[in-house]
Amino acid sequence: MLRVKALLHYGLQVPSLDTGQSFYDAFGLRTAERGNAVAIRCDGREQDQTVLVEGPVKRLHHVAFAVEPGSLPEWQRHLEGLGVRLLDAPAELPGGLWFRDHEGNLLNLRDEEISSWRDFGTTDAHEPNFGDRVRRVDQARWLTADEKPRPRRLGHMLIFSTDLEASEAFYARTLGLRLSDRVRSMATFMNSGPGDHHVFGFVSGTHPGLHHSSWEVADIDQIALGARTMAAAGHSHGWGLGRHTLGSNFFHYIQDPWGSWIEYSSDMDCITENWKAGDWDCPPAVWSPEMPADFIVNQEEKPS
Repeated sequence: MLRVKALLHYGLQVPSLDTGQSFYDAFGLRTAERGNAVAIRCDGREQDQTVLVEGPVKRLHHVAFAVEPGSLPEWQRHLEGLGVRLLDAPAELPGGLWFRDHEGNLLNLRDEEISSWRDFGTTDAHEPNFGDRVRRVDQARWLTADEKPRPRRLGHMLIFSTDLEASEAFYARTLGLRLSDRVRSMATFMNSGPGDHHVFGFVSGTHPGLHHSSWEVADIDQIALGARTMAAAGHSHGWGLGRHTLGSNFFHYIQDPWGSWIEYSSDMDCITENWKAGDWDCPPAVWSPEMPADFIVNQEEKPS
C-alpha cells in the first residue's frame, strides 16, 4: 500500500504577512519573502516547513506531504482509483498533486527528498547528570543553558475535524497514514511509519482548521527559554511547561496572532512497525499547568 514518507510543510493564509513573519522570527525560525508569500524554514534545514500567503482572514491553506521521488504517477492512479478529484495547483505554489479531503482541506503531495536537519551539536556537557550516570564533569551547565531556541524541524501538526473516525479513515485510505493512538472522542494521532509517534492528527471541533504545529528543539531548557522569549515579544498566552501523555513529549504552547497554537517540543516517543495503537481515556498531559479554556476552540471562521 502506498504511504506518504513524511509531513513536509503546511500553508497558512493570514491577513498580514508582516505579522506572520515577525511571529515566526520571534519563535526562532528563518523567514524569507518569496514573491507574494513568506517561506519559513528551520535554521540549517533547506526545506520549507511553513508557507504564508496573504488573504482576508486567517485559515489553513493546505497541508503538504512528501512521497517517494518519481512516484507521483502512481499516486495519481491511486487517488483517481479512489474517486478523488485532482485540482490545479495554486499559482503561488506550483508542483505536485493537489486535492481536497472529505472536509474540504486542501492537500498537496510532493515527490521531494526530505532534507536532513541540523545536528543540535549536543555533547556530554549538555547531558543530564543522574545518580551514577554522570557525563558532565567540571563543566557548569548554566553557562551554556541560555542559548536562544532554534527549532530544527517541523515535527507534527493537528487539525480540527468534525468527525474523527471519518478523518482517520480518509487519511489511512488515501495517504497510508497509520493510527498511533486515540483519546476517545477527543483526538486521533497518526504516523507515517517508523519514527515519531505521530506526524499528523485531529482534534474534535466544530469545523475544519489548524489546531497546532509542533517544532522540535533540543531539550527542556530550549522549551523554557522559548516560552520566555515569546512572552518578551508579546506572546504570553500559552500552555506549559508539561509532558504529554500520548507521544510523551515535553511541551510548551504559545497562541499565535490568529488563535491557533504553536508548540516547542522535545523528547517525543519513537515507534516502529511493531507499535500497537490504543484507545485511551487519559488527560492530555502527565503533568502541566491547567489547560487554557480556549485551547481546543477553533477560532478560524467557518467556511461559508
